[in-house]
Amino acid sequence: MRSRVSHCLSNYSMHRRYLSSSIISHFNSLNKLQLNPTNLFGHPRTLTTIYTNQDHSYADIRKPAKSKSERKPYQTPMKILVQRAKKEKEERKAQPCKLLENPPENGLLVPELVDVAHQVYQARESILLGLSKLVNSIPVLRCRYCFEVHIGQVGHEIRTCMGPKSGLRNATHVWRKGRVHDVIYFPKCFHLYDRVGKPRVIHDERRTVKQLPAIVELCIQAGLNLEKYPTKRRTKPVYSIEGRIVDFEDNTQIDPSLDLSLNTEMQPKGDLGNCDLSMREVSSMVLDSWFEMISGAKNLMERYKVHTCGYCPEVQVGPKGHKVRMCKASKHQSRNGMHAWQEATVFDLVGPNYVWHVADVAGGPLCNDLKRYYGKAPAIVEMCVQAGAGVPDEYRSMMRLDVVPPCRDELDLVT
Repeated sequence: MRSRVSHCLSNYSMHRRYLSSSIISHFNSLNKLQLNPTNLFGHPRTLTTIYTNQDHSYADIRKPAKSKSERKPYQTPMKILVQRAKKEKEERKAQPCKLLENPPENGLLVPELVDVAHQVYQARESILLGLSKLVNSIPVLRCRYCFEVHIGQVGHEIRTCMGPKSGLRNATHVWRKGRVHDVIYFPKCFHLYDRVGKPRVIHDERRTVKQLPAIVELCIQAGLNLEKYPTKRRTKPVYSIEGRIVDFEDNTQIDPSLDLSLNTEMQPKGDLGNCDLSMREVSSMVLDSWFEMISGAKNLMERYKVHTCGYCPEVQVGPKGHKVRMCKASKHQSRNGMHAWQEATVFDLVGPNYVWHVADVAGGPLCNDLKRYYGKAPAIVEMCVQAGAGVPDEYRSMMRLDVVPPCRDELDLVT
């Protein structure tokens, strides 16, 4: 009897081991499929995760460069740029003389982007007008020795100053009153009268050619007319002969229908000129203008080229970068002061100037020991939120609203 019981127990244990091993192997295979679902097709492939514009759960600010000699990341991979250059060279050899058909490379305007250029310029004017009102109620502080900006009554105590003699001050900031241009920054570029016929400014012309905010120059090239900055408007496309632009059009010829579609007088958006508006209403209008300007500038930059230096903040709107030798960034000696031009982003045209988010405006200053619990946001967004506007979904994770920072006396208890 005992032998039969022991035999049954041994069989049961053996089946149990077999079942457990089979179940474990089954779950292991499922885990492998979850980690690499392309194994279903019999050969491994790489998966590309695509994030939509509505998914802002993990949005964060761009990490700063590890060293000053590090170049900005390319927006288009170098391999694609090389392939594109080779293709253009082969097409130029096959057809040395050709009529350029696609605007704006042929010197003509893109009709559907003319209204967008006006909207971007109007949104920029609205932002500057609204910020001039918010500055009177929401204080703006700027460090005396560096470019750090803080929005609030009291400056933060985070030791991130990199200015002169910062080591003697333990990298603490020395705060003073700021202005509107400290909240949002528009870098300047050279104005091009003829963006196709003469797309570059040489070094000897650096003092004679006017400069203006790059985003305004982008609007002018896309169809905005301003009296202070005249520009040439073509009615016929240009020719490309061995890579050089040749224009056979008479300079005195003007298309009357083109002037009717361009507005020379722009008014700020909404009722920002009204003095009876509350701070909440003004801040909401400024935020709407901010998103309208950013989205419109992105649409313009898809067709109109904008270049930035890979090592410094210099920007140039046009088919090519200028030839002014004024770069003082890393490795400028090997380039004889010339800029290392590459494709720009929308935040190269508009400096968002990220600041620390203050969750409790009436509380004390931000502590240096708790800086990993604080979030950041563009200064214009932080200013509008403190003025009463709602927090945009695009910046919720960036501002770390879901993180509750501990008190100073609880810092030792936090792991």
